[in-house]
Amino acid sequence: MYVRQESQVSGRVELPGFLYGYYERRLLKDLPRDRIPRHIGVMVDGNRRWAKQFNAPTSQGHQAGADKIHEFLGWCQELGVKVVTLYMLSTDNMNRSSEELDLLMGIIANTLDRLDEDANISVHAMGAPELLPDYLAERLNKLTARTPVREKIHVNVAVGYGGRREIVDAVRELLHDAVAKGMDISKLADDLCVDDISRFLYTRGQPDPDLVIRTSGEQRLSGFLMWQSAYSEFYFCEALWPAFRKVDFLRALRDYAGRQRRFGT
Repeated sequence: MYVRQESQVSGRVELPGFLYGYYERRLLKDLPRDRIPRHIGVMVDGNRRWAKQFNAPTSQGHQAGADKIHEFLGWCQELGVKVVTLYMLSTDNMNRSSEELDLLMGIIANTLDRLDEDANISVHAMGAPELLPDYLAERLNKLTARTPVREKIHVNVAVGYGGRREIVDAVRELLHDAVAKGMDISKLADDLCVDDISRFLYTRGQPDPDLVIRTSGEQRLSGFLMWQSAYSEFYFCEALWPAFRKVDFLRALRDYAGRQRRFGT
């Protein structure tokens, strides 16, 4: 595992429009296509701070962040990324004010509706639906059950999600499954292995993330994909999520392409 933080000075230099376009095209051209991550996890962090910078209401920051999600998924499809996991709302975030949560839930619901409009996207909900308003939990269930016409990208939507809770839920489901099959719990404990738990994670059947990106300059996982990211590469970017640009994404991919993944060896 290797961790990279983009410096604020080198990471946020604003270029004139024509130079920016040239730089973006150069990054895209030089990016080795055989080193594109298959699965990218993204911690979409910094919406509230972005709004504060412009003296705008918090809801405007969340809406800008939601708009960035759709733009980001377009970049991923363009480059051939197959799986994206979006950390949109953690269990800790549920402690925010009811006013902010009501606005945020509505924005998330609208984001899901926009995802539903793309027949080439499949969506999988991750988290605790019982923590969410009924209308939002129902939309997540409906979207998860939908079959895409032609799947170009699979999107995991982590809403009401906590990494510790996911592991607890996996172990709980593993035990219930064992009891239903009449297995001896003591023998199960003796024989338990990593793959046994992996089979009951929210992301079961999916590849683990190759790259995890966190915006806003924070350098911690905050419970995001704690089990699955054991061998992931991490990239921390100073840009707040609504201000995350395509060149920021391409820099993250360039950095990832230059790493030698050892998987603990």
